Amino acid sequence: MRVYLPITCVNLLIPIYLAKVTEKQLISDCQSGKKASQYLLVKRYAGMLLSVCRRYTRDEAMAKDILQETLLRIFSNIDRYEPTGSFEAWMRRIAVRRSLQWLEKSCFQHETQPDMLPDSQLQEPEIDQHLGSEEIMQQVMGLPPGYRTVFNMFVVEGYHHHEIAEMLGISENTSRSQLARARQLLQQKLLHLKINHRHEVGIIRA
Repeated sequence: MRVYLPITCVNLLIPIYLAKVTEKQLISDCQSGKKASQYLLVKRYAGMLLSVCRRYTRDEAMAKDILQETLLRIFSNIDRYEPTGSFEAWMRRIAVRRSLQWLEKSCFQHETQPDMLPDSQLQEPEIDQHLGSEEIMQQVMGLPPGYRTVFNMFVVEGYHHHEIAEMLGISENTSRSQLARARQLLQQKLLHLKINHRHEVGIIRA
């Protein structure tokens, strides 16, 4: 006699089963077209991929649309995945490329270009220890689209300037200047937050 578990019980068992399935097995099952494994892949990686998509757009609805396209592209190309590199990195690259396709190339060309600075003179923004990661990410998201995109690709995703230039259809000099300007603006934003934080602390202590 078959015993059918209530839906609530099945939902409780999903995290347990998800934790037991290895990445290698999950990839193999998805390559075989198993729907259950595709569902598990979404459950395991959708949050991470959505966070990637969010970095390239301020619109939550658009980020979710990009995520849907990313997942479709992952499943349609998973047979081509070679286990020579990180599976997560492979999916992140797809998410980045899908995100970039939603951006207009003009946003990289029409923003003010600062004077070119040598790499040795480009400084990382100073991060105040009192600022949380969410506050810092909000400041990054407040950057103009072109600056934000290059900053995310270089600093967060680890792309080199020649790779960014090729993916965005811009020159390496434009990529470098966008990054320099992004760092300058972010430094100003973080400094402003730091001053405000000290002011608030002073008021509390007074």
